[in-house]
Amino acid sequence: MTTELIILVIVVLTALAFDFTNGFHDTGNAMATSIATGALKPKTAVALSASLNLVGAFLSVEVARSVGSGIVNLDRIDVTTDGPALMLIVFTGLVGGILWNVLTWLLGLPSSSSHALFGGLIGSAIVAIGFDGVQWMGVLSKIIVPAVLSPVIAAIVAATGTWLVYRIAAPVADDRKHGGFRKGQVATASLMSLAHGTNDAQKTMGVIFLALVASGTLTNEDAIPLWVKASCAIAIALGTYLGGWRIIRTLGKGIVEVDTPQGVAADGASAAIILTSSHFGMALSTTHVASGSILGSGLGRKGAEVRWSVAGRMVVAWLITLPAAAIVGALTWLIGHGLNALTGTQFVGEMTVFALLVIFCFLMWRHSQKDNIDASNVTGDWDEKEGAAVTSAEASAEAQTLASREDNAVGLFTLQSSPWAQTETRLQLNPQ
Repeated sequence: MTTELIILVIVVLTALAFDFTNGFHDTGNAMATSIATGALKPKTAVALSASLNLVGAFLSVEVARSVGSGIVNLDRIDVTTDGPALMLIVFTGLVGGILWNVLTWLLGLPSSSSHALFGGLIGSAIVAIGFDGVQWMGVLSKIIVPAVLSPVIAAIVAATGTWLVYRIAAPVADDRKHGGFRKGQVATASLMSLAHGTNDAQKTMGVIFLALVASGTLTNEDAIPLWVKASCAIAIALGTYLGGWRIIRTLGKGIVEVDTPQGVAADGASAAIILTSSHFGMALSTTHVASGSILGSGLGRKGAEVRWSVAGRMVVAWLITLPAAAIVGALTWLIGHGLNALTGTQFVGEMTVFALLVIFCFLMWRHSQKDNIDASNVTGDWDEKEGAAVTSAEASAEAQTLASREDNAVGLFTLQSSPWAQTETRLQLNPQ
């Protein structure tokens, strides 16, 4: 096995790992509201979302073609003479995106997988090529501006839609209203999942295609191979099926208590915006859109409680995603490049960084087991202080404790109120 092939295999595996984390990190974008309202059971919801992500990944390649173009100047590296250098930049950029995805999942923060990927690529490109390696106007127009506008537009559309839905459905009986809107939620959540597949799976396809070009396997004019499309579709579908319950919980219960009409409005607004962006080849953050839509649905419903503290933490995560992933991408490039220079090879650095990636991801997964959130407790009551879920077992135990206390209190009151008890008390006080 040649050096170039070893590096290519590592890069492709890392890209698919990012695609996998993208799947479970963004499941909540499509299914959080349906799970929160009970329109779909948690495991049914993630299975449906995974299937539609799989289908959506094959519907378009416009986003894949645009990944990396207009943001970083990777074409400054001549792939015919220095392909491994380009693959190292792509690889360490992916590492930055993966680590940020896993960390924000651990914290239950819905951040942008797209921004994590672009941030990692920007950081590794800066240390490898210099600041001229980044197209800063492209970063402004393709990342910063959409990051600011997309959640605002989504919030306005969802708020307007929610207000209209409640206004139109006001005369309808509650039973018929909720039953009908639950069916509507399933439809809009399915459309949102399909939209997510057409947008996010494409990003990894673009990265793998870039690595194949860097290795000399393909040229820029070639079509994206079927195996690339299929592997990316399967990876994001498997990640989606895993659930990403911590972020589902934040989106479904943490920002606002979602009712079925809100869920229809939020998912419908998100799907429309994301499908439009996919059609035009825009690598939009589905997380920003979905979060903005859910927030807007709360603003559009009279009397709805919006937890601004949770929304504030989420916005902070959005702001630091790009620079944080960039720092990780830069550091891992320095480690990989340094080890390659020290050992006189072109793959030891990549293998070392890949091992570090596995270790850090494993440690964060182990930490998550201390307060595990899964399908059984994802819809538990929101704890404003900790955001922790209340499991069914915990709820049952608490209910039994309260019932026992109530029974004891009732028994004591009955005993003290009975005439026999009163007579006994008088005898004790007046033995004569």
